Amino acid sequence: MKSVFLSCLLSHLYLLVYSQYTITGQVTDDFGMPLMGANIYIESTYQGAVSDMNGDYSIRNILPGTYMLSVSYIGYEQESQVILLNSDLRVDFTLSKKYILADEVIVTSTRARDKLPVAYTNVTNDEIRERNLGQDIPYVLGMTPSIVTSSDAGAGIGYTNFRIRGTDLNRINITVNGIPLNDAESHGVWWVDLPDFAGSVDNVQIQRGVGTSVNGAAGFGATMNFQTFTLKNSPYAELSSSFGSFRTLKNSISVGSGLINGKFTFDLRLSDIQSDGYIDRAFSDLRSYHFQGAWYTRKSILKVNLFSGKEKTYQAWYGVPSPLLESNRTFNPAGMIINTAGDTSYYDNETDNYTQDHYQILFSYEINKVLLFNSALHYTYGRGYYEEYRQDQALSDYQINDVIYGIDTVTASDLIRQKWLNNDFYGIIWSLRYKEGRVDAFLGGGLNRYDGKHFGRVIWARHAGGSEINHEWYRGTGVKTDAHIYIKLNWQIARDLGIFGDIQYRYIHYMITGIDDDLRNIGQEHDYGFLNPKFGIHYEFSNNHSFFVSFAMANREPNRANFVDADPAHPVPEHETLMDYEVGYKMGLNKLLFEANIYYMDYANQLVLTGEINDVGAPIMTNIPDSYRAGIEIIAGIKPFDRFQWDLNLTLSRNKIIGFTEYVDNWDYWNDPGNEPYQVTNYLGETNLAFSPSVIMGSRFSYEIINNLKISLQSKYVGKQYIDNTSSDNRVLDRYFVNDAVIGYHFNTKPVKEIVLSMMVNNLFNTRYETNAWIYRYYTGGEEYYMDGFFPQAGIHLLGGIMLKF
Repeated sequence: MKSVFLSCLLSHLYLLVYSQYTITGQVTDDFGMPLMGANIYIESTYQGAVSDMNGDYSIRNILPGTYMLSVSYIGYEQESQVILLNSDLRVDFTLSKKYILADEVIVTSTRARDKLPVAYTNVTNDEIRERNLGQDIPYVLGMTPSIVTSSDAGAGIGYTNFRIRGTDLNRINITVNGIPLNDAESHGVWWVDLPDFAGSVDNVQIQRGVGTSVNGAAGFGATMNFQTFTLKNSPYAELSSSFGSFRTLKNSISVGSGLINGKFTFDLRLSDIQSDGYIDRAFSDLRSYHFQGAWYTRKSILKVNLFSGKEKTYQAWYGVPSPLLESNRTFNPAGMIINTAGDTSYYDNETDNYTQDHYQILFSYEINKVLLFNSALHYTYGRGYYEEYRQDQALSDYQINDVIYGIDTVTASDLIRQKWLNNDFYGIIWSLRYKEGRVDAFLGGGLNRYDGKHFGRVIWARHAGGSEINHEWYRGTGVKTDAHIYIKLNWQIARDLGIFGDIQYRYIHYMITGIDDDLRNIGQEHDYGFLNPKFGIHYEFSNNHSFFVSFAMANREPNRANFVDADPAHPVPEHETLMDYEVGYKMGLNKLLFEANIYYMDYANQLVLTGEINDVGAPIMTNIPDSYRAGIEIIAGIKPFDRFQWDLNLTLSRNKIIGFTEYVDNWDYWNDPGNEPYQVTNYLGETNLAFSPSVIMGSRFSYEIINNLKISLQSKYVGKQYIDNTSSDNRVLDRYFVNDAVIGYHFNTKPVKEIVLSMMVNNLFNTRYETNAWIYRYYTGGEEYYMDGFFPQAGIHLLGGIMLKF
């Protein structure tokens, strides 16, 4: 019996190894001219190829069976053929030019493509929709490689963020339709300002490492490129609602005209999201809209994009003190008021309020067969404030005179304050693409300006004296001009070998005026000129195996807080420089995908927290001479049979500072400044970079139980993270392993075209874990003490949704 079984097994393996075939062919246009760079792929497998300069392609090692073979090429209609493969086969394609220009051309200058030496991940519209039940972008994209997410309110709605390879969001370049989204002064992105943005996104590309040149600040560890509404030929309407734990409710409506008279379309989305959050009082009240009108011709596209978000959230950014994590994980100190009797209450409007409007005019024009011009005008208007109740505040700190009642002088008061930001960001970006034969080249650039106003108001005080309502106690400005130009060249030297070169020059002028909230004069002016080169080689052993090696440099200027908080007695913070070395390998077989990417990111003058403080006791970021991130990213996928798929990504890394010195405040200094140091210093040598886990793993098992009914188990493992740069095991986020279950079912009916039902069970096994933290340490009486705040995430919780498509 054993011999029979062994014979059957060997026979099966023989068939797998030797019963494999090759598909070859040529891709041409209507005039018989070869199309180089067309993507040919076998649907529901990991196999495909890219046509060479003669339009020829070859896909090898394909198992016998029936397949759908498809080909796509920018500006041409996609073609597909059903093939029966039981021997080597030749399949030629003739592609017809689209009678209108394709939407993809809008983002070609900022995107990586096949045969480029870049580590990147494309996320499709279907993948975005699967998880879009109201949570913010970080959670929609949370299963992509090397990403770690966090939520202040604990449930993925409100203030959320992510890191990629340990790199924080302030160093990640984000663009929408090629237009910079990062705030020009802080470099940050706040997804809460764009509620249900995922409902407008058609696709997104995430580039890890420096990546290719993009508009705005250089990617200092990663870039993320979003493309919103793309062409839908037919009219449509979609009504969706999702609901779940913490009284979460999202309602959205999307409508589109389809292509009218072969020329014009419009699309509109309206969304409203409400949630109480997991953390106490951490509610979110969010609204957004997105409108697009587009005009298509055979050679041009003109788009007008208007989108806006409005948010009101109760503050949850202080975290939970570590002693309360076991007994009161949802504790929120924001808004706490303690009266003279010692009773505690909470101010009901300790909120963050912000509105952000975006206006984009996008234009693409095909000059001829080899030249494509893209340009965009943009304007972003942001304004808002956060409000705080503060007790026993010195009136002089708010430029309010002491209040005299008879013979009594009042020097402090309870008050309510608002800190405002009002800003305008506008500019132009452009690119010219030349594509002929083996050469694909871009010349592009942009000019952007930011005008920001920072000011604070006291809207109420128990002892207001002669101050007026909305008394303003500080005002500062930030004016920043950012210009850049770049050249990219991808040259296919031979069928299997391509080289890539990219160089960007960026100029920044930044001027700060006025006073800050601590009444310090913060006036200063800075100029920078950065040259950011990139070079890489891509080599294909066969259509199933490819390899790349690349080098890229990026420079990043300090942000507003780095300048404003800097100690006047110390040198101005310097710009940071990153040298990024990458080596990648990719294998795509019929049922198996494997990618490995090795990276070494070498930093000079990286700005980190060391514990140092400025002359008024505020923490400052300090340049450290030498630090690095080194690791390997593994991406794999397997489809052993038609209805099952397993996708896995794993990042293993070392993230180090070379020669780190910590600084700890010494409160005894104020009692004996002659003998006590202002801060206690300690040289620690090599330490780990904060919030940089050495292991990140994402896994997704998906199974289609019956037609249109799909279930997936999505798992995330994040290793131990240090919450400061000292590598102390007393200051860590513990490793965690969290699982989500996602169920989706869709069916057709009348009068509704399609009904989509979704359910997501987050944190399926009710894991207790935290994703972010802060700590402040100090000495007093010769003993060390600390204050801290951790950000617990919700236990098991549910989101369910229904979408009606018309």
